[in-house]
Amino acid sequence: MTRLARSLTLLIIVLTIAGCDTAYMAAMEKMGYAKRDILSDRVKSARDAQEDAKKEIQSTLEQFGKVVAYEGGDLEDTYKKLSGELETSEDSAKAVRKRIADVESVADALFSEWERELGQYSSADLRRKSQSKLTQTRSRYKEMLGAMKRAEQRIEPVLKPLRDQVLYLKHNLNARALSAIKGELVKMDAQVEQLVKDMNRSIAEADKFIQSMEKESD
Repeated sequence: MTRLARSLTLLIIVLTIAGCDTAYMAAMEKMGYAKRDILSDRVKSARDAQEDAKKEIQSTLEQFGKVVAYEGGDLEDTYKKLSGELETSEDSAKAVRKRIADVESVADALFSEWERELGQYSSADLRRKSQSKLTQTRSRYKEMLGAMKRAEQRIEPVLKPLRDQVLYLKHNLNARALSAIKGELVKMDAQVEQLVKDMNRSIAEADKFIQSMEKESD
């Protein structure tokens, strides 16, 4: 069997058992992808998911502002755009949670394997160097993961009031209802502003971690 055929076979296996992350990582390692490579790729995916979520939520808030500031035209159409924006933001939030969970899964596997392999060294000096590198990598990872989770935890408090307002407007699409919720825009704007700051910090931490992993691989 050619190398390409073997790779394709393994890829089919991976897709078939994608629900089992341990099996996925094992299959990827057979294809030449180490756990640290998978971790780096997943951190990139989590970073990109946060960037997408940030933009989608900002867009949803902008559309909410257009609905609240309605001064004529097709109000139903404007509301439908808002509802669609919210749905996209909800999907983006789910993607962020999934990507962070994926990062944690491979990181736990990597660090557990690294710990076990420390006992395989016959050289005390090499074991000490590997232990030091593990400690440094784990420390950087914890900082990055903490930033990611703090940002992710800001998402639901932002989406919750948006969700409520969209649901309220669904059955009260009139000028009086719009007037009643204008004050909510200011509150949500402040929440989104804080979310964006936390997302940017998290994205910056992810970039630092990725760079450190790539530097160590050189």
